[in-house]
Amino acid sequence: MTKTINVSNETYNKIKDQLNEDEIKMSKNYVIVRTYSAGCFAGELESRDGKEVVLNNARRLWYWDGAFTLSTLAMDGVSNPENCKFPCEVEEITLTEAIEIISCSEQAQRSIKEVKIWKS
Repeated sequence: MTKTINVSNETYNKIKDQLNEDEIKMSKNYVIVRTYSAGCFAGELESRDGKEVVLNNARRLWYWDGAFTLSTLAMDGVSNPENCKFPCEVEEITLTEAIEIISCSEQAQRSIKEVKIWKS
C-alpha cells in the first residue's frame, strides 16, 4: 500500500504495511513495563529512579493476542499479531508508577515492533 505524505510542502511516497528486517532496530535494553494505572508499555529503557521509568521508542501494549502473560510476551512475543492493538511508538515517555520491568528477548522485541500500528 502506497501512501503520499506531505511534510513542509515536500511530498514523499511511503510504502509501509509491514516492517522489513532493515527497518527494525534491535536494542539490548528493550523492556516491557507494567504500571499501576497507565497500562503496559514496551520500549528502550532510558532510566529508572524508584517507580519512575523513562522509555524511548515506546509503544503502549493496549491489547495483545497470542501470549497469555507479560512474561510470555517478553520471551516469545505475540503469535497472533493481526489481533493486537498497539498504537504508534512515541519518542519518549515517562511512567511514574512502574511496578514491573521485564527484559525482552530479540524474538519478542521483533514481534512487538512488527505489529501494525493500531488506529481506531
